[in-house]
Amino acid sequence: MTGPVCANLGCDTGITGSRPAAPSTVPVATVGIVGGAGFTGALLAELLLRHPSVELTHMSSRQLAGESVRQHLPRVRTSLAFCHDAEVSDVDVAFVCAPHGQAAPVVKRLCDRGARVVDLSADFRLTAAEYAEWYGEHACPELLPGVYGLTELHREEIASATLVANPGCYPTAALLALAPLKRRGLLDVVVHATSGVSGAGKTPTGTTHFCSVDSDYVAYGLATHRHYPEIAAGLAPQNAPVVPFAADQSATAGPQLTFVPHLAPFQRGISETIYVRVGTLPPPTQQQLLDLYREFYDGERFVEIGHEPPKLRDVVGTNFCRIYPHLDARTGRIVVISVLDNLMKGASGQAVQNMNVMLGLPEHEGLI
Repeated sequence: MTGPVCANLGCDTGITGSRPAAPSTVPVATVGIVGGAGFTGALLAELLLRHPSVELTHMSSRQLAGESVRQHLPRVRTSLAFCHDAEVSDVDVAFVCAPHGQAAPVVKRLCDRGARVVDLSADFRLTAAEYAEWYGEHACPELLPGVYGLTELHREEIASATLVANPGCYPTAALLALAPLKRRGLLDVVVHATSGVSGAGKTPTGTTHFCSVDSDYVAYGLATHRHYPEIAAGLAPQNAPVVPFAADQSATAGPQLTFVPHLAPFQRGISETIYVRVGTLPPPTQQQLLDLYREFYDGERFVEIGHEPPKLRDVVGTNFCRIYPHLDARTGRIVVISVLDNLMKGASGQAVQNMNVMLGLPEHEGLI
C-alpha cells in the first residue's frame, strides 16, 4: 500500500502541518526507530517528532537505507535519511518495529549498548516455551519475557524496565476490557474481534488486497492466531501456566477462552464484543457493573468507560480505549464491548505511552 493510502492512514492522528518550533527545554532523551518505514514505525516517527521531551535521531529501513525519510513518508516531516538497522545506536530509547523473529537480535544488541527498548514485535511477549510453540525457537531466550507493556495494568514494572514488550492490538482491547472482571473469577470468555486492514501490516497480500477486502467480512486464524496465547496469559492468574487449547482448562488456572478474529473493509480500528461468565454469583447488576469499571479505571487518562456501546470513529486517531460493559439479565452473561485504534493504542501510541512511563514523563505527553 503506497501513495494516497499511506497518507490516508495517517490523516486521523490530528497531526498536520510542519513540525512546531523546538521546545525551550533540552530534550531529556534521544530516541531511534528500527523499522521506520511500516505503518507503526511511520506513525511513531510522527508522534516522536512532535514530542516536547525527546529527539528522534535515527530511523532505519532495510530496503530504503540512505534515502530521504520524507521522500517516502511525506507526513514525517524530518530531514533524517533512513539508516541501516545497525546504525541505530547511542540512543536512550529505541523502538523496534521489526517482524517477529527478526526483532530479537536487534533488541539484544540495543540492550547490550545500554538503550532502553520498547519492542513492538511479538518476540518478548511470551515465555520461551510459549514462544517456541507458536513461533519457533527464540534467538535470545535469556531475555524472555520482557515486561508486558499494557501500561494501565503494569505501570510500576514498566517504569523500571530495560525491555518492554508492547502488546498486540487484539490483546490490548481484550485485556483492558476484562481486567476489572478478573477479581470475580472468569469462567468462560468468548472474544469476537474485528480489525481494519492496517492490522495486517503494510505489505499487501492476496487476502488484504483491496479487491479481496472490499464489501466483505471474514473470520480468519481461528485455530492459529498468535494473539491467542497472549490473551490467555493475560487472563490467567499470576504465575499460572498457560496451556493453549488444553483439553482440561482447569490445568491452566484460567478461563476457557475462545478467540475469533475477523477482517473488515476499513483501514484502522479494533472492535471487540466479549462474552463472559464469571464465577461469583449472583452476577452484578448493570449499575454495579458500571461502577466496578469506573472505579477500576478511575484516574486513567486513556481508558474511557461509556454509558452505551462505543463507536470506532470516536477512537480512531487517538490513544484512547473506550469500553462498555453490559449485563445480559436473561442469561447472567456479561457482554463487554471494547474499541481502539490498532495503530495508536494498539501499537505506536501505547509505545510512546510506555516510553513516557520509562522516562518519568507525564504519561500523556506527546499523545494529547
